[in-house]
Amino acid sequence: MARLPLLGRLKTRDYAALLVGGLFLFLETILTFVIALLPKSVIQWFYDRSRLLFHFIGGPPIPKSPDQHLTERIRKAEDFQKLCEIFGYDYEEHVVLTKDGYLLGLHRLPAKKGEARTHFGTSTGKPVVYLHHGLLMNSEVWVCLTSPERSVAFTLVELGFDVWLGNNRGNKYSKKSIYHNPNSTKFWDYSIDDFAWHDIPDSISYILGVTKEPSLSYVGFSQGTAQAFAALSIHPPLNEKINVFIALAPAMSPAGLAASVVDSLMKASPTLLFLIFGRKAIMTSVPAWQSLLYPPVFSAAITTSLRWLFNWRSHNIGPLQRLAAHPHLFSYASVKSVVHWFQIMRNAKFQMYDDDVQRVMLVQRGAAARPSGVSAYAPARFPTRNIVSPIVLLYGDQDSLVDIDAMLHELPKHSVVARRLRGYEHLDVLWGDNIHRDVIPHVVDALRQYAVKPDRLAQEVKMTNGASTDYDEYTGSSTPADSISVYDI
Repeated sequence: MARLPLLGRLKTRDYAALLVGGLFLFLETILTFVIALLPKSVIQWFYDRSRLLFHFIGGPPIPKSPDQHLTERIRKAEDFQKLCEIFGYDYEEHVVLTKDGYLLGLHRLPAKKGEARTHFGTSTGKPVVYLHHGLLMNSEVWVCLTSPERSVAFTLVELGFDVWLGNNRGNKYSKKSIYHNPNSTKFWDYSIDDFAWHDIPDSISYILGVTKEPSLSYVGFSQGTAQAFAALSIHPPLNEKINVFIALAPAMSPAGLAASVVDSLMKASPTLLFLIFGRKAIMTSVPAWQSLLYPPVFSAAITTSLRWLFNWRSHNIGPLQRLAAHPHLFSYASVKSVVHWFQIMRNAKFQMYDDDVQRVMLVQRGAAARPSGVSAYAPARFPTRNIVSPIVLLYGDQDSLVDIDAMLHELPKHSVVARRLRGYEHLDVLWGDNIHRDVIPHVVDALRQYAVKPDRLAQEVKMTNGASTDYDEYTGSSTPADSISVYDI
Protein backbone atom coordinates (compact mmCIF):
# COMPACT_ATOMS: atom_id res chain seq x y z
CA MET A 1 0.00 0.00 0.00
CA ALA A 2 1.42 3.41 -0.96
CA ARG A 3 2.47 5.78 1.82
CA LEU A 4 2.21 9.54 1.82
CA PRO A 5 5.57 11.35 1.85
CA LEU A 6 6.80 12.86 5.15
CA LEU A 7 3.81 11.40 6.97
CA GLY A 8 4.70 7.79 6.31
CA ARG A 9 3.57 6.50 9.66
CA LEU A 10 0.04 6.10 8.29
CA LYS A 11 -1.09 4.33 5.17
CA THR A 12 -3.30 5.99 2.57
CA ARG A 13 -6.33 4.01 3.72
CA ASP A 14 -5.67 5.21 7.27
CA TYR A 15 -5.84 8.83 6.16
CA ALA A 16 -9.05 8.07 4.29
CA ALA A 17 -10.49 6.44 7.40
CA LEU A 18 -9.42 9.43 9.50
CA LEU A 19 -11.10 11.81 7.03
CA VAL A 20 -14.34 9.84 6.93
CA GLY A 21 -14.32 9.37 10.70
CA GLY A 22 -13.67 13.05 11.25
CA LEU A 23 -16.56 14.02 8.98
CA PHE A 24 -18.86 11.57 10.72
CA LEU A 25 -17.94 12.89 14.15
CA PHE A 26 -18.34 16.48 12.95
CA LEU A 27 -21.85 15.70 11.75
CA GLU A 28 -22.56 13.82 14.97
CA THR A 29 -21.45 16.84 17.02
CA ILE A 30 -23.74 19.11 15.02
CA LEU A 31 -26.63 16.69 15.46
CA THR A 32 -25.97 16.40 19.18
CA PHE A 33 -26.02 20.18 19.52
CA VAL A 34 -29.27 20.37 17.54
CA ILE A 35 -30.84 17.58 19.60
CA ALA A 36 -30.00 19.47 22.79
CA LEU A 37 -32.04 22.41 21.53
CA LEU A 38 -35.04 20.38 20.39
CA PRO A 39 -38.24 20.49 22.45
CA LYS A 40 -39.45 17.25 24.00
CA SER A 41 -42.31 17.01 21.52
CA VAL A 42 -39.89 16.85 18.58
CA ILE A 43 -37.70 14.26 20.32
CA GLN A 44 -40.82 12.20 20.99
CA TRP A 45 -41.74 12.47 17.31
CA PHE A 46 -38.38 10.99 16.25
CA TYR A 47 -38.74 8.29 18.90
CA ASP A 48 -42.19 7.37 17.61
CA ARG A 49 -40.96 7.29 14.01
CA SER A 50 -38.12 4.90 14.90
CA ARG A 51 -40.67 2.75 16.74
CA LEU A 52 -42.94 2.62 13.69
CA LEU A 53 -39.99 1.76 11.46
CA PHE A 54 -38.95 -1.05 13.80
CA HIS A 55 -42.43 -2.60 13.83
CA PHE A 56 -42.80 -2.11 10.07
CA ILE A 57 -39.67 -4.23 9.56
CA GLY A 58 -40.02 -6.62 12.50
CA GLY A 59 -43.77 -7.00 12.68
CA PRO A 60 -46.54 -5.48 14.83
CA PRO A 61 -46.13 -5.31 18.63
CA ILE A 62 -47.52 -8.18 20.69
CA PRO A 63 -48.73 -8.22 24.32
CA LYS A 64 -45.82 -8.21 26.76
CA SER A 65 -45.01 -11.18 28.96
CA PRO A 66 -44.03 -10.75 32.66
CA ASP A 67 -40.37 -11.08 31.66
CA GLN A 68 -40.80 -8.31 29.11
CA HIS A 69 -42.45 -6.08 31.69
CA LEU A 70 -39.49 -6.64 34.04
CA THR A 71 -37.10 -5.87 31.20
CA GLU A 72 -38.97 -2.63 30.55
CA ARG A 73 -38.71 -1.61 34.22
CA ILE A 74 -34.97 -2.27 34.27
CA ARG A 75 -34.46 -0.41 31.00
CA LYS A 76 -36.32 2.64 32.28
CA ALA A 77 -34.68 2.70 35.72
CA GLU A 78 -32.91 6.04 35.85
CA ASP A 79 -30.22 5.22 38.40
CA PHE A 80 -28.74 2.70 40.84
CA GLN A 81 -31.44 3.37 43.42
CA LYS A 82 -34.29 2.57 41.04
CA LEU A 83 -32.60 -0.65 39.92
CA CYS A 84 -32.25 -1.81 43.53
CA GLU A 85 -35.87 -0.94 44.27
CA ILE A 86 -37.05 -3.20 41.44
CA PHE A 87 -35.60 -6.20 43.28
CA GLY A 88 -36.37 -4.99 46.81
CA TYR A 89 -32.86 -4.14 48.06
CA ASP A 90 -31.91 -1.23 50.31
CA TYR A 91 -28.81 0.69 49.33
CA GLU A 92 -26.50 3.36 50.68
CA GLU A 93 -24.63 6.06 48.79
CA HIS A 94 -21.22 7.26 49.94
CA VAL A 95 -18.77 9.85 48.59
CA VAL A 96 -14.99 9.43 48.61
CA LEU A 97 -12.62 12.39 48.29
CA THR A 98 -9.46 11.26 46.49
CA LYS A 99 -6.08 12.72 47.36
CA ASP A 100 -6.14 14.73 44.11
CA GLY A 101 -9.58 16.21 44.77
CA TYR A 102 -12.10 14.06 42.85
CA LEU A 103 -15.38 13.08 44.49
CA LEU A 104 -16.24 9.45 43.76
CA GLY A 105 -19.66 7.91 44.30
CA LEU A 106 -19.73 4.58 46.11
CA HIS A 107 -22.82 2.38 46.32
CA ARG A 108 -23.38 -0.12 49.09
CA LEU A 109 -25.70 -3.10 49.50
CA PRO A 110 -25.36 -3.84 53.23
CA ALA A 111 -28.34 -6.10 53.85
CA LYS A 112 -30.20 -9.06 52.41
CA LYS A 113 -33.64 -8.50 50.97
CA GLY A 114 -36.02 -7.92 53.87
CA GLU A 115 -33.24 -7.93 56.49
CA ALA A 116 -33.97 -5.52 59.35
CA ARG A 117 -31.41 -2.75 59.89
CA THR A 118 -30.94 -0.43 62.85
CA HIS A 119 -27.69 1.38 61.97
CA PHE A 120 -26.79 2.99 58.66
CA GLY A 121 -23.40 3.99 57.31
CA THR A 122 -21.54 1.87 59.86
CA SER A 123 -20.05 -1.61 60.19
CA THR A 124 -22.37 -4.55 59.57
CA GLY A 125 -20.00 -7.17 60.96
CA LYS A 126 -20.05 -8.95 57.59
CA PRO A 127 -17.17 -9.80 55.24
CA VAL A 128 -16.70 -7.03 52.68
CA VAL A 129 -16.53 -7.40 48.90
CA TYR A 130 -15.85 -4.57 46.46
CA LEU A 131 -17.07 -4.65 42.83
CA HIS A 132 -15.59 -2.39 40.13
CA HIS A 133 -16.90 -1.83 36.61
CA GLY A 134 -15.16 -1.58 33.23
CA LEU A 135 -14.36 1.16 30.71
CA LEU A 136 -17.22 3.56 29.84
CA MET A 137 -19.38 2.00 32.58
CA ASN A 138 -20.64 2.65 36.10
CA SER A 139 -21.90 0.61 39.06
CA GLU A 140 -25.30 0.01 37.43
CA VAL A 141 -23.87 -2.75 35.22
CA TRP A 142 -23.78 -5.10 38.25
CA VAL A 143 -27.50 -4.77 39.06
CA CYS A 144 -29.27 -4.41 35.69
CA LEU A 145 -29.75 -8.13 35.09
CA THR A 146 -33.19 -9.55 34.34
CA SER A 147 -32.97 -12.16 37.13
CA PRO A 148 -31.34 -11.49 40.53
CA GLU A 149 -29.75 -14.94 40.68
CA ARG A 150 -27.55 -13.87 37.73
CA SER A 151 -26.37 -10.71 39.48
CA VAL A 152 -23.01 -11.06 41.20
CA ALA A 153 -23.92 -8.19 43.52
CA PHE A 154 -27.30 -9.50 44.64
CA THR A 155 -26.02 -13.06 45.02
CA LEU A 156 -23.17 -11.92 47.28
CA VAL A 157 -25.57 -9.83 49.38
CA GLU A 158 -27.77 -12.88 49.97
CA LEU A 159 -24.69 -14.94 50.76
CA GLY A 160 -23.94 -12.58 53.65
CA PHE A 161 -21.46 -10.08 52.23
CA ASP A 162 -21.40 -6.34 52.76
CA VAL A 163 -21.25 -5.41 49.07
CA TRP A 164 -19.71 -2.14 47.85
CA LEU A 165 -19.67 -0.95 44.24
CA GLY A 166 -17.18 1.62 42.98
CA ASN A 167 -17.27 4.29 40.29
CA ASN A 168 -14.45 5.86 38.29
CA ARG A 169 -13.87 9.59 38.23
CA GLY A 170 -15.84 11.28 35.46
CA ASN A 171 -18.68 8.79 35.21
CA LYS A 172 -22.34 9.30 36.06
CA TYR A 173 -21.77 9.12 39.83
CA SER A 174 -18.33 10.75 40.06
CA LYS A 175 -18.52 13.84 37.87
CA LYS A 176 -17.24 16.32 40.43
CA SER A 177 -13.93 17.67 41.74
CA ILE A 178 -13.08 20.26 44.39
CA TYR A 179 -10.46 21.74 42.06
CA HIS A 180 -11.80 21.48 38.49
CA ASN A 181 -15.13 22.11 36.80
CA PRO A 182 -16.30 19.09 34.73
CA ASN A 183 -16.64 21.45 31.75
CA SER A 184 -12.89 22.13 31.83
CA THR A 185 -10.18 20.08 30.13
CA LYS A 186 -8.32 19.86 33.45
CA PHE A 187 -11.11 17.74 34.93
CA TRP A 188 -10.75 15.15 32.15
CA ASP A 189 -6.95 15.05 32.20
CA TYR A 190 -6.67 11.56 33.67
CA SER A 191 -5.70 8.06 32.56
CA ILE A 192 -5.46 4.57 34.04
CA ASP A 193 -2.51 5.87 36.08
CA ASP A 194 -4.87 8.10 38.09
CA PHE A 195 -7.31 5.25 38.71
CA ALA A 196 -4.39 3.23 40.09
CA TRP A 197 -2.73 5.99 42.12
CA HIS A 198 -5.93 7.41 43.61
CA ASP A 199 -9.39 6.01 42.79
CA ILE A 200 -8.88 2.36 43.76
CA PRO A 201 -6.72 2.74 46.88
CA ASP A 202 -8.69 5.75 48.19
CA SER A 203 -12.02 3.95 47.71
CA ILE A 204 -10.75 0.84 49.47
CA SER A 205 -9.32 2.85 52.38
CA TYR A 206 -12.68 4.59 52.81
CA ILE A 207 -14.61 1.29 52.76
CA LEU A 208 -12.35 -0.37 55.32
CA GLY A 209 -12.61 2.73 57.50
CA VAL A 210 -16.41 2.50 57.51
CA THR A 211 -16.69 -1.27 57.89
CA LYS A 212 -13.82 -1.69 60.41
CA GLU A 213 -12.71 -4.82 58.54
CA PRO A 214 -8.97 -5.60 58.14
CA SER A 215 -9.33 -6.41 54.43
CA LEU A 216 -11.84 -6.87 51.63
CA SER A 217 -12.28 -9.03 48.54
CA TYR A 218 -12.03 -7.32 45.14
CA VAL A 219 -14.09 -8.37 42.11
CA GLY A 220 -13.36 -6.42 38.94
CA PHE A 221 -14.68 -6.55 35.41
CA SER A 222 -12.60 -5.65 32.32
CA GLN A 223 -10.87 -2.31 32.97
CA GLY A 224 -11.85 -2.75 36.61
CA THR A 225 -9.33 -5.60 36.66
CA ALA A 226 -6.65 -3.52 34.91
CA GLN A 227 -7.07 -0.82 37.54
CA ALA A 228 -6.56 -3.41 40.29
CA PHE A 229 -3.52 -4.95 38.55
CA ALA A 230 -2.01 -1.47 38.33
CA ALA A 231 -2.95 -0.36 41.85
CA LEU A 232 -1.72 -3.54 43.54
CA SER A 233 1.56 -3.38 41.63
CA ILE A 234 2.45 0.19 42.70
CA HIS A 235 0.97 0.18 46.23
CA PRO A 236 2.56 -2.72 48.18
CA PRO A 237 0.52 -1.97 51.35
CA LEU A 238 -2.69 -2.29 49.29
CA ASN A 239 -1.99 -6.03 48.98
CA GLU A 240 -2.60 -6.37 52.71
CA LYS A 241 -6.04 -4.78 52.29
CA ILE A 242 -7.21 -7.10 49.47
CA ASN A 243 -7.49 -10.71 50.59
CA VAL A 244 -8.34 -11.96 47.08
CA PHE A 245 -8.59 -10.33 43.66
CA ILE A 246 -11.14 -11.97 41.32
CA ALA A 247 -10.74 -10.75 37.74
CA LEU A 248 -13.75 -11.20 35.43
CA ALA A 249 -12.84 -10.83 31.74
CA PRO A 250 -9.40 -9.56 32.83
CA ALA A 251 -7.74 -6.83 30.78
CA MET A 252 -4.03 -6.08 30.76
CA SER A 253 -2.54 -5.91 27.27
CA PRO A 254 -5.19 -6.60 24.59
CA ALA A 255 -3.93 -7.46 21.12
CA GLY A 256 -6.23 -4.93 19.44
CA LEU A 257 -9.59 -4.43 17.78
CA ALA A 258 -11.33 -6.59 15.20
CA ALA A 259 -12.02 -3.51 13.07
CA SER A 260 -8.69 -3.44 11.24
CA VAL A 261 -8.94 0.14 9.98
CA VAL A 262 -9.61 1.55 13.45
CA ASP A 263 -7.04 -0.77 15.00
CA SER A 264 -4.20 0.16 12.64
CA LEU A 265 -5.05 3.85 12.75
CA MET A 266 -5.10 4.12 16.54
CA LYS A 267 -2.00 1.96 17.02
CA ALA A 268 -0.09 4.08 14.52
CA SER A 269 -0.90 7.23 16.46
CA PRO A 270 -3.08 6.85 19.59
CA THR A 271 -3.09 10.62 20.16
CA LEU A 272 -5.21 11.01 17.00
CA LEU A 273 -8.12 10.40 19.36
CA PHE A 274 -7.48 13.83 20.82
CA LEU A 275 -7.80 15.30 17.34
CA ILE A 276 -11.08 13.48 16.75
CA PHE A 277 -12.77 13.67 20.17
CA GLY A 278 -10.99 16.56 21.89
CA ARG A 279 -9.51 16.43 25.38
CA LYS A 280 -12.59 16.01 27.56
CA ALA A 281 -15.11 13.14 27.66
CA ILE A 282 -15.41 10.63 24.84
CA MET A 283 -18.64 9.72 23.00
CA THR A 284 -20.77 12.29 24.77
CA SER A 285 -23.52 11.98 22.16
CA VAL A 286 -24.60 8.48 23.25
CA PRO A 287 -27.32 9.69 25.69
CA ALA A 288 -28.78 11.92 22.96
CA TRP A 289 -29.05 9.02 20.52
CA GLN A 290 -30.54 6.85 23.25
CA SER A 291 -33.32 9.39 23.76
CA LEU A 292 -34.09 9.51 20.02
CA LEU A 293 -34.11 5.82 19.15
CA TYR A 294 -36.70 3.19 19.96
CA PRO A 295 -35.06 0.84 22.55
CA PRO A 296 -34.79 -2.26 20.29
CA VAL A 297 -33.21 -0.07 17.60
CA PHE A 298 -30.72 1.39 20.10
CA SER A 299 -29.91 -2.10 21.41
CA ALA A 300 -29.39 -3.39 17.87
CA ALA A 301 -27.03 -0.48 17.18
CA ILE A 302 -24.98 -1.36 20.27
CA THR A 303 -24.85 -5.05 19.32
CA THR A 304 -23.76 -4.20 15.76
CA SER A 305 -21.07 -1.81 17.02
CA LEU A 306 -19.64 -4.42 19.40
CA ARG A 307 -19.59 -6.98 16.59
CA TRP A 308 -17.72 -4.59 14.28
CA LEU A 309 -15.21 -3.36 16.86
CA PHE A 310 -14.53 -6.57 18.79
CA ASN A 311 -16.16 -9.40 16.80
CA TRP A 312 -18.45 -10.19 19.76
CA ARG A 313 -21.60 -12.04 18.66
CA SER A 314 -23.50 -11.82 21.97
CA HIS A 315 -24.93 -15.31 21.51
CA ASN A 316 -24.80 -15.95 25.27
CA ILE A 317 -26.73 -12.79 26.18
CA GLY A 318 -30.45 -13.05 25.49
CA PRO A 319 -32.34 -10.30 23.63
CA LEU A 320 -34.30 -9.26 26.73
CA GLN A 321 -31.08 -8.95 28.75
CA ARG A 322 -29.49 -6.82 26.03
CA LEU A 323 -32.59 -4.66 25.86
CA ALA A 324 -32.53 -4.16 29.64
CA ALA A 325 -28.79 -3.65 30.07
CA HIS A 326 -27.66 -1.65 27.04
CA PRO A 327 -29.19 1.61 28.34
CA HIS A 328 -27.02 1.16 31.46
CA LEU A 329 -23.88 0.20 29.52
CA PHE A 330 -22.48 3.66 28.78
CA SER A 331 -21.10 6.25 31.17
CA TYR A 332 -18.64 9.08 30.64
CA ALA A 333 -14.87 8.55 30.56
CA SER A 334 -11.95 10.70 29.47
CA VAL A 335 -10.51 10.57 25.97
CA LYS A 336 -7.09 10.31 27.64
CA SER A 337 -8.00 7.00 29.32
CA VAL A 338 -8.91 5.52 25.93
CA VAL A 339 -5.70 6.89 24.39
CA HIS A 340 -3.87 5.11 27.21
CA TRP A 341 -5.40 1.79 26.14
CA PHE A 342 -4.26 2.26 22.54
CA GLN A 343 -0.74 3.04 23.79
CA ILE A 344 -0.82 -0.26 25.68
CA MET A 345 -2.05 -2.10 22.58
CA ARG A 346 0.53 -0.45 20.33
CA ASN A 347 3.49 -1.24 22.58
CA ALA A 348 2.13 -4.64 23.64
CA LYS A 349 2.87 -4.02 27.30
CA PHE A 350 0.93 -2.94 30.39
CA GLN A 351 2.54 0.45 30.78
CA MET A 352 1.87 3.79 32.41
CA TYR A 353 0.59 6.66 30.28
CA ASP A 354 3.18 7.95 27.82
CA ASP A 355 3.12 11.76 27.75
CA ASP A 356 5.62 11.86 24.91
CA VAL A 357 4.71 11.12 21.28
CA GLN A 358 6.96 8.35 20.06
CA ARG A 359 7.48 7.16 16.53
CA VAL A 360 6.99 3.41 16.79
CA MET A 361 7.46 1.24 13.74
CA LEU A 362 5.13 -1.75 13.65
CA VAL A 363 5.96 -5.03 11.96
CA GLN A 364 3.64 -7.93 11.22
CA ARG A 365 4.19 -10.84 13.57
CA GLY A 366 1.63 -13.52 12.94
CA ALA A 367 -1.86 -12.07 13.05
CA ALA A 368 -0.91 -8.90 14.93
CA ALA A 369 1.38 -5.95 14.33
CA ARG A 370 3.95 -5.47 17.09
CA PRO A 371 6.65 -2.85 17.77
CA SER A 372 10.01 -3.36 16.09
CA GLY A 373 13.42 -1.99 16.95
CA VAL A 374 14.74 0.01 19.91
CA SER A 375 12.92 3.19 20.93
CA ALA A 376 14.53 6.25 22.50
CA TYR A 377 13.09 5.35 25.91
CA ALA A 378 10.62 2.95 27.48
CA PRO A 379 7.53 4.19 29.35
CA ALA A 380 7.40 2.69 32.83
CA ARG A 381 5.56 -0.61 33.10
CA PHE A 382 3.23 -1.45 35.92
CA PRO A 383 5.30 -3.98 37.96
CA THR A 384 2.53 -6.57 38.13
CA ARG A 385 4.85 -9.41 39.16
CA ASN A 386 5.14 -7.68 42.53
CA ILE A 387 1.48 -8.37 43.36
CA VAL A 388 1.10 -10.42 46.53
CA SER A 389 -2.70 -10.75 46.83
CA PRO A 390 -4.10 -14.07 45.52
CA ILE A 391 -5.53 -13.67 41.99
CA VAL A 392 -8.34 -15.64 40.32
CA LEU A 393 -8.78 -15.04 36.57
CA LEU A 394 -12.12 -15.94 34.94
CA TYR A 395 -11.94 -15.37 31.19
CA GLY A 396 -13.88 -16.39 28.11
CA ASP A 397 -12.04 -18.33 25.42
CA GLN A 398 -13.94 -16.30 22.77
CA ASP A 399 -12.95 -12.95 24.29
CA SER A 400 -10.91 -10.98 21.76
CA LEU A 401 -9.54 -8.66 24.46
CA VAL A 402 -7.91 -11.37 26.60
CA ASP A 403 -4.49 -12.82 25.82
CA ILE A 404 -4.27 -15.22 28.74
CA ASP A 405 -0.76 -16.49 27.98
CA ALA A 406 0.66 -12.96 27.86
CA MET A 407 -1.21 -12.10 31.06
CA LEU A 408 0.05 -15.11 33.00
CA HIS A 409 3.60 -14.25 31.89
CA GLU A 410 3.27 -10.83 33.59
CA LEU A 411 1.76 -12.10 36.85
CA PRO A 412 3.42 -13.81 39.84
CA LYS A 413 3.25 -17.57 39.35
CA HIS A 414 2.86 -18.34 43.04
CA SER A 415 -0.52 -16.67 43.50
CA VAL A 416 -2.61 -17.07 40.31
CA VAL A 417 -5.46 -19.36 39.30
CA ALA A 418 -6.82 -18.98 35.73
CA ARG A 419 -10.12 -20.54 34.66
CA ARG A 420 -11.39 -20.75 31.10
CA LEU A 421 -15.08 -20.17 30.43
CA ARG A 422 -15.86 -22.09 27.28
CA GLY A 423 -17.72 -20.17 24.58
CA TYR A 424 -17.77 -16.93 26.59
CA GLU A 425 -17.06 -13.49 25.15
CA HIS A 426 -16.24 -10.32 27.11
CA LEU A 427 -19.66 -9.07 28.23
CA ASP A 428 -20.94 -12.64 28.64
CA VAL A 429 -18.99 -12.89 31.90
CA LEU A 430 -21.10 -10.04 33.28
CA TRP A 431 -24.53 -10.53 31.66
CA GLY A 432 -24.53 -14.05 30.21
CA ASP A 433 -27.67 -16.18 30.41
CA ASN A 434 -25.90 -18.87 32.46
CA ILE A 435 -23.44 -16.96 34.64
CA HIS A 436 -25.29 -18.18 37.75
CA ARG A 437 -24.02 -21.65 36.80
CA ASP A 438 -20.79 -20.90 34.91
CA VAL A 439 -19.29 -17.84 36.61
CA ILE A 440 -20.79 -16.98 40.00
CA PRO A 441 -19.98 -20.38 41.60
CA HIS A 442 -16.27 -19.79 40.86
CA VAL A 443 -16.52 -16.32 42.40
CA VAL A 444 -18.21 -17.68 45.52
CA ASP A 445 -15.71 -20.54 45.81
CA ALA A 446 -12.77 -18.09 45.78
CA LEU A 447 -14.47 -15.77 48.27
CA ARG A 448 -15.18 -18.64 50.67
CA GLN A 449 -11.52 -19.60 50.49
CA TYR A 450 -9.99 -16.17 51.12
CA ALA A 451 -12.58 -13.88 52.77
CA VAL A 452 -12.06 -12.80 56.38
CA LYS A 453 -13.93 -15.23 58.67
CA PRO A 454 -15.95 -16.96 55.92
CA ASP A 455 -17.95 -18.80 58.60
CA ARG A 456 -20.05 -15.60 58.74
CA LEU A 457 -21.45 -16.41 55.29
CA ALA A 458 -24.68 -18.24 54.58
CA GLN A 459 -24.52 -21.81 53.32
CA GLU A 460 -27.36 -21.35 50.86
CA VAL A 461 -28.53 -18.47 48.69
CA LYS A 462 -32.27 -17.93 48.15
CA MET A 463 -33.00 -15.30 45.55
CA THR A 464 -36.14 -13.18 45.14
CA ASN A 465 -37.48 -15.42 42.38
CA GLY A 466 -37.52 -18.39 44.72
CA ALA A 467 -34.49 -20.06 43.13
CA SER A 468 -32.15 -21.76 45.53
CA THR A 469 -28.49 -22.40 44.86
CA ASP A 470 -26.46 -24.49 47.27
CA TYR A 471 -22.86 -23.47 46.72
CA ASP A 472 -21.52 -26.09 49.12
CA GLU A 473 -22.39 -28.69 46.51
CA TYR A 474 -20.39 -26.92 43.81
CA THR A 475 -17.31 -28.89 42.79
CA GLY A 476 -16.32 -27.19 39.57
CA SER A 477 -17.23 -30.13 37.34
CA SER A 478 -20.73 -28.99 36.47
CA THR A 479 -19.74 -25.89 34.50
CA PRO A 480 -17.83 -25.36 31.25
CA ALA A 481 -15.06 -23.55 33.14
CA ASP A 482 -11.76 -25.44 33.14
CA SER A 483 -8.77 -24.67 35.32
CA ILE A 484 -5.86 -24.24 32.94
CA SER A 485 -3.25 -22.78 35.25
CA VAL A 486 -3.28 -23.37 38.97
CA TYR A 487 -0.29 -22.48 41.12
CA ASP A 488 0.20 -23.13 44.82
CA ILE A 489 -0.80 -20.14 46.90
